[in-house]
Amino acid sequence: MYQFWRKSGFVIAGGTIQGLGMGLFLFPHSIPSGGAGGISVLLNHFLLINMGLALWIVNFSMLMLAMKYLGNRSVIWTMVAITVTSLSIGFFQHIIPTPIGNVWIDVVVGSVFLGTGIGLLLREGVSNGGVGVIALIIAKYRHVYPGKPLFWMNGFIFILTASIISWEIIIQALLSQWISTKMVDAIYSINFHSVYTLSWRKK
Repeated sequence: MYQFWRKSGFVIAGGTIQGLGMGLFLFPHSIPSGGAGGISVLLNHFLLINMGLALWIVNFSMLMLAMKYLGNRSVIWTMVAITVTSLSIGFFQHIIPTPIGNVWIDVVVGSVFLGTGIGLLLREGVSNGGVGVIALIIAKYRHVYPGKPLFWMNGFIFILTASIISWEIIIQALLSQWISTKMVDAIYSINFHSVYTLSWRKK
């Protein structure tokens, strides 16, 4: 029971923090938060699908891969993470005023939040949806941190999206991915159990 509530806390925290970075800092500048965001932009461009619906389609289309390679339990947790993230984006965008600030500052701050949220999810074996599923599969079977494959896959999608939509966002998007994937690896490598145990013993 303890493990369930512990994992629930990390998944909810990860989804919320990820949604904070997207909703308050990246999306107001139309900067895609990842490969799923880039694919969603393309779906919106070619098929005129609403961005929110397009993002949902991309995220849930990856669940079949997660079910095959990561197990049914991972799919359920991924659904929870995607739902929490979507609700958080809606909350932060529509409840909290989001005046557009300096794009470079927002890219850095938003990417730190984004990477922290994704890192919390991936270290619990939970994908944040989209190509994060593929990154988690690669990390599991090749025994590497998921940040690098996530960066290269997202980078390819960004270049494809920028070549079709606009080249103006490519630098911000790639910078965002570099910062967020560094945060992913940093969070992924932290041993929270040891940190908690050390803090508890000091008390």
